[in-house]
Amino acid sequence: MRAKFSGTLGRVYGFLSSFLTTGMRFLLNQKICPALDHAALVHVNSLLETVPVRTEVDRFIGIDYSLINDPVVTSRSLDMHFRGMFFDLLHPNDSLANYAVEPVIREYDRMVYLALSEFFFDSGMFAYYKAGIFQMHIINEKMPKDLEMLLRTTYLGAIMMLNPALVEAPLSLQLAVNSPPKTSIKTSGATVVMTAVVKVFVLPPGQPAVQLSSMTMESKFNAKVSMKGKRLAVHADLRR
Repeated sequence: MRAKFSGTLGRVYGFLSSFLTTGMRFLLNQKICPALDHAALVHVNSLLETVPVRTEVDRFIGIDYSLINDPVVTSRSLDMHFRGMFFDLLHPNDSLANYAVEPVIREYDRMVYLALSEFFFDSGMFAYYKAGIFQMHIINEKMPKDLEMLLRTTYLGAIMMLNPALVEAPLSLQLAVNSPPKTSIKTSGATVVMTAVVKVFVLPPGQPAVQLSSMTMESKFNAKVSMKGKRLAVHADLRR
């Protein structure tokens, strides 16, 4: 807002107008700007309410990316906080409590920034865990030859003590994660910790399976997250 005066006393009025415009700007900032800000938020929120905020990721889980509060407009950015929570399609109301630290963006030189907290990954693994995905039964043609040889070598003594006739019987390996995996994100990368129960069985033909061992395994592996086009890619190092 600016005021300009002409005429003989224009300079005098111009000097006085600096106080006038300063006061008017202050009043505008106090009254009109908050009203416009509120009206814009109402309009934006009414538009966002028409956008679907839940979608299926695959046949097991979906994701909820609804806004958890109003968009925050600053002189440098438009900040929008999304829920970013995965859920089991069969049990959509089973959710994980969010105790993760909120990510903070300190750069503004690029157009779009995407920040993901530990909760984003934890809720995904929790949803897959609830859907029963983290279970594996390796048997018959699914059993790799090197794994079968390792199991036979390891449990040969146990099989001989149990029944020498079972030496050539097929073996099976069951692995089931017994608690939701936990993610830890640091500047060096992401680490996932998970525990699972591993059971080894020998399968006598025409008879019930005989359990050879049961153990609890804790595994930790590193993961690197990157964007490939519009896809969020996670590269996990499972060599251990």
